Amino acid sequence: MQLYDQTVDSRLLLGTAQYPSPDILTRAIGESGTEVITVSLRRETAGGSGTRFWDILRSQNKRILPNTAGCHTAQEAITTAKMARDLFETNWIKLEVIGNADTLQPDVFGTVEAATALCADGFDVFPYTTDDLIVAEKLVDAGCRVLMPWGAPIGSGQGIRHPDALRAMRAHFPDITLIVDAGIGRPSDASKAMELGMDGVLLNTAVAKAGDPIAMAHAMSLAIQAGRISYQAGAMEPRDMAVPSTPILGLAELV
Repeated sequence: MQLYDQTVDSRLLLGTAQYPSPDILTRAIGESGTEVITVSLRRETAGGSGTRFWDILRSQNKRILPNTAGCHTAQEAITTAKMARDLFETNWIKLEVIGNADTLQPDVFGTVEAATALCADGFDVFPYTTDDLIVAEKLVDAGCRVLMPWGAPIGSGQGIRHPDALRAMRAHFPDITLIVDAGIGRPSDASKAMELGMDGVLLNTAVAKAGDPIAMAHAMSLAIQAGRISYQAGAMEPRDMAVPSTPILGLAELV
């Protein structure tokens, strides 16, 4: 999977929040096979608190993708992104500008505004967005080479609510890396996203809040691999009626 100038083998990106313990977090990271882990930057952490958590993440030898979670304006997100670049020494930023406190739906206007400014400032922006094609076009025009449309609201576990929209996005942007971000609850959801032609899946709550996060991380990894292979193999489309798998022509007629 191509992420700007980097190529990664794993198509699973894993969030690092809400895990029961640091040990479970590190074991889930290992079991998932991910090469990219995401972390939200709070302003207070840049001042020195939370050092042990950052040390744990750095010890995993994974690519860190900071995000602007919790930001509700473009300016908040831009400021947070610049802090993250200084702290983590990376131009990668997962851009979140939240527009609704209940659904956590992105503010698409603020997202485009922030993406435009950050791309111009040399960031490689991974924008959390809706599945709207017009918004996606504006983000691509701003310089984004990766888009992260939601499957459903963050942490809802509702799966892929609008598969046709994601399928249309794949067809409309054949050369853009598409990663489903938010709403995945089960391995079957992750596999479905990949069967729709998505390049990858970003997970957090589905793994962190599972009864066994380590086993779930492994299950999600397998599901993503299976969904990708299914997409490449050309899975059959649903039919309106039954079609016999054994041809009728040539069957024996018993009189």
